[in-house]
Amino acid sequence: MKIYNILIFVIITNCFSSVFGAENVKKIVFSIDLKKEIGSTTWLYIQKGFTEANEKKADAVLIHMNTYGGEVLYADSIRTKIINSKIPVYVFVDNNAASAGALIAIACDKIFMRKGGSIGAATVVNETGAQMPDKYQSYMRATMRSTAESHGKDTIINGNDTTYKWKRDPLIAEAMVDDRTVIPNIIDSGKTLTFTALEAVKYGYCEGIAESVDDVLTKHLQLDNYELVSFEPSAWDNIKGFLMSSIIQSLLIMLIIGGIYFELQTPGIGFPLGVAITAAILYFAPLYIDGLASNWEILIFIIGLVLLGLEIFVIPGFGIAGVSGISLIVAGLTLSMLNNVDFDFRPVETGSLGKALLTVIGGIALSFALIIYLSSKIGTKGMFSKFALKTSMDNTSGYIGVSMDELKLVGKIGFASTVLRPSGKVSVDGVVYDAISEEGFIEKGMKVMVIRYEAGQIHVNKVD
Repeated sequence: MKIYNILIFVIITNCFSSVFGAENVKKIVFSIDLKKEIGSTTWLYIQKGFTEANEKKADAVLIHMNTYGGEVLYADSIRTKIINSKIPVYVFVDNNAASAGALIAIACDKIFMRKGGSIGAATVVNETGAQMPDKYQSYMRATMRSTAESHGKDTIINGNDTTYKWKRDPLIAEAMVDDRTVIPNIIDSGKTLTFTALEAVKYGYCEGIAESVDDVLTKHLQLDNYELVSFEPSAWDNIKGFLMSSIIQSLLIMLIIGGIYFELQTPGIGFPLGVAITAAILYFAPLYIDGLASNWEILIFIIGLVLLGLEIFVIPGFGIAGVSGISLIVAGLTLSMLNNVDFDFRPVETGSLGKALLTVIGGIALSFALIIYLSSKIGTKGMFSKFALKTSMDNTSGYIGVSMDELKLVGKIGFASTVLRPSGKVSVDGVVYDAISEEGFIEKGMKVMVIRYEAGQIHVNKVD
């Protein structure tokens, strides 16, 4: 009987300790700030942040957002990362989730907004703010719809009736991109949809209004006992993110190609080669350190440069070596940007190859534009005039390439000092000159007449 009582006591004690112990365990919430333009740097933050969150076994990831948007390609990569995350991802919109920021916010499991905040306006625009063609809008519309659809539907039971309602209406997500989308009582045609915080709550695009991160965690997520761990980017993260921007990479490729071209146009080793080498280091270094660029990918880039040099300086014409060199240069620059393992391209994300190839081709196109522009400017006004020799060496200034004394010999008679076959020597007025026969061989001792003088050479004919 005593043993039976002891067993019951132990079981009850364990149950109570499990329940109350679980309540006392701190929930780890990993916070990542997204408070700048969406691009390569923010994509790097998300990648490293999610890796650290998994290492720390975080219970949730909270993105603290305040952005006006950015590059769609990086926003799509961040969206995909969030949707595929096994850890719940929440977002606190601290004022703005515009354009690419709206796409990222919609991908999160729950959205919380500060009062007075806004979300939407996801139309694709270029650098000047002008709306891009419809093929870009079409892709963004589909991406926004599919992101909203990824959260599924709620089942609503009303008596004997069962209906299904989208948690986030895909048509609303589309209206944030396309001003032609009409949703009765929400948006009219000709306007791009942007929600205020209260409107977002009303139409299912916000789970609650909060004034701070703590407000989100305690009031809305009911986490009274939590530990907030923040992602702290290093200085190298910011430098690497900057250098890995598609715009910066295109500019570096432009400097590599342009520097090599101008170095080939000038004697010796000078400033253009230094620019090309520096740009190549800045291009490959972050990719190599990040594990994207392998030794063999950098090697084929160097082999491409060697083949192109051989084609220009050694092999006449333009053939296999030149085409192979250009192909290897493009391949080396492109493959260095991909997350492949040797020749295994399965880890490469969809669209990464096209993005990398577009960046490389864009950089090469910019380099040719730069070459044409600088070629027209060198030697004229401005800073580029210092790179050109502007002194004109004409006859009036005393610059003569060859002696013109022999010009007075034209029409005079002499004789062949040697056999002309057809070149040889002739004697005119007792002075021996090099000469060329224009009538074939002339035997030694025969009379000749000087008929013309050009390029430093006397031309003669036989005199019968």
